[in-house]
Amino acid sequence: MCHDYLRPALLIFASIAIGVVGWSGHVLLLPVALGFPVLWSIARTRSVAALVSAGYFLAASRGLPQGVAAFYSSDIWPGLLLWLCASLSFVTVHTALWATSAALRPFRYFLAALVMAIPPFGITGWAHPVTAAGVLFPGWGWWGLGFMTAGLAGLVTRIWPAVAIAFAGLWLWSAASWTEPRLPRWRGVDLELGASLGRDTGLQRQRDLIATVRSAAGDGARFVVLPETALGYWTPTVARFWTSASGDTDATVIAGATVLDATGYDNVLVSIDRKGGSILYRERMPVPGSMWQPWRFLSGESGGARADFFANPVVAIGASRAAPLICYEQLIVWPILQSMLHDPDLVIAVGNGWWTDGTSIVAIQRAATTAWARLFAKPLVTAFNT
Repeated sequence: MCHDYLRPALLIFASIAIGVVGWSGHVLLLPVALGFPVLWSIARTRSVAALVSAGYFLAASRGLPQGVAAFYSSDIWPGLLLWLCASLSFVTVHTALWATSAALRPFRYFLAALVMAIPPFGITGWAHPVTAAGVLFPGWGWWGLGFMTAGLAGLVTRIWPAVAIAFAGLWLWSAASWTEPRLPRWRGVDLELGASLGRDTGLQRQRDLIATVRSAAGDGARFVVLPETALGYWTPTVARFWTSASGDTDATVIAGATVLDATGYDNVLVSIDRKGGSILYRERMPVPGSMWQPWRFLSGESGGARADFFANPVVAIGASRAAPLICYEQLIVWPILQSMLHDPDLVIAVGNGWWTDGTSIVAIQRAATTAWARLFAKPLVTAFNT
């Protein structure tokens, strides 16, 4: 009788440990997440598979309750509720597709992985094990993604120890030869301005940001990237001010901003040089709940951030084509893969993570984008505010 409870308990505790370690924010630890499919497959009942899925996902996204509490300046309960609701899709999919038949498990897990990578379930498809492809198959591109997908299916079969050993060998080789592509003349600027970034839009703040850009340009940067919402609201006045300030430098500024109208707002990246400023990119997937609120549209209300979903996967910046990712888009799978279908020259990842203080959320964003950039051998430029 004790054994009947011990095995499920061990599987659940192991899934929690895998979620914590795999999604700790260290890119080379991402392959630890590959332990989840193994635990899911060796669960003997659907209920245990559900608990294993919940343990993994809740552990991987453990920073959400504290982050939400900080963002809304509230107690922990709203964050806990959002945390549990966000886990519902992951747990539901993996519970529904769990199979007692060993022959069906590879197909079922492949289907679960696919469903969690694309909308609608992919909207909350955090902590996807396929993200580890960039660590195990750096530079392999779509072939690497294919081998990773096949390997995930192999991890839920009886030959999973052999697949795990093969992955471990690739992991060690990758760790020993890890390098990151560099992009000359590009500079991502990290800021430590806390909650004031994007909210303090006074003249002095704009001057300070311009001084930061000029300092980077003075060091040889041709393109300078500032974090999400760095400029606050994007208005004709702000555009003219920054264009005027760019008159004595050759640098192009890529910066986060907010475009507001009567029906809601867009989270955007703008491009500014001496010729003027323009909207470069509109965020495809804002944070569900706190930013993207589709129920407002269904009820005829205004407000909330617009989701452009599959729009503008790549943008032109000078002679280069970039794949932009703003904040939440770095935690899910389909935006980066959609961008890679267009073979961009580089990846730009920006975020405003002041509300994640004390959590590993920004580190996880960096690790995930680094892994995807490595998989497709694309240089990565990041800019975060904390």
